[in-house]
Amino acid sequence: MTPAHMLSRPRTGTQVAAFFDLDNTLLPGEASEVRFFRSLWRRKVVGWPELKASAGWLIRHLPALSLQPLRERKLYLAGKPAQVIEPLGEEFCREELCPVVAADGMSRMEEHRRAGHRIVLITGSLDFLVQPIAEALRVDQSIAAVLEEADGLYTGRLVAPLPYGEEKRVLIQRLAAELDLDLASCFAYGDSPGDLEILKSVGHPMVVNPIRGMGTLAVQYHWPVVRWR
Repeated sequence: MTPAHMLSRPRTGTQVAAFFDLDNTLLPGEASEVRFFRSLWRRKVVGWPELKASAGWLIRHLPALSLQPLRERKLYLAGKPAQVIEPLGEEFCREELCPVVAADGMSRMEEHRRAGHRIVLITGSLDFLVQPIAEALRVDQSIAAVLEEADGLYTGRLVAPLPYGEEKRVLIQRLAAELDLDLASCFAYGDSPGDLEILKSVGHPMVVNPIRGMGTLAVQYHWPVVRWR
């Protein structure tokens, strides 16, 4: 890992950003949305009908070895009122997610803050699950998945673009244009192939807690690998 004193400051007229993924990167282990589903199950907000709907959608749309259909559709929340779900999500995040953010990740974030870098969370997790973490970590910006609503009810669809894979790269390139970021001087941290495009887009990529073949890709691209707990 690059020591704090070696993190470069922005060159004149440009900014440097550090892009952090959330699930299994800053938040080691099980995905935040899986944990949230379990919390809703315990509260009996969701049950077998929602689980069957999600499983059915996955079976009908599943490419080989891909969970992308479940990233694109949140059928367990379809028809649920946003004014009920979002407070539950924020409460869940503050009580169960914020306390388990990786200490190593927070230390790394502080190094970037001291170096004058802009800190950005970019994740495919739902925005109302991410916002309390973003506030607690005092990040400059948070980019997360947003659920589509109709008459105050979730449709189960996500608002494009989804911060995952190729669309993650598009989003940071758009942000770079808006903020005059020097991507060649920027940093990115991610754990899975869904972060590949953003890692390829910056000058200082780092693979954290690699899963789904990301360790092999890190070797292929000569990227450093770390374990955050």
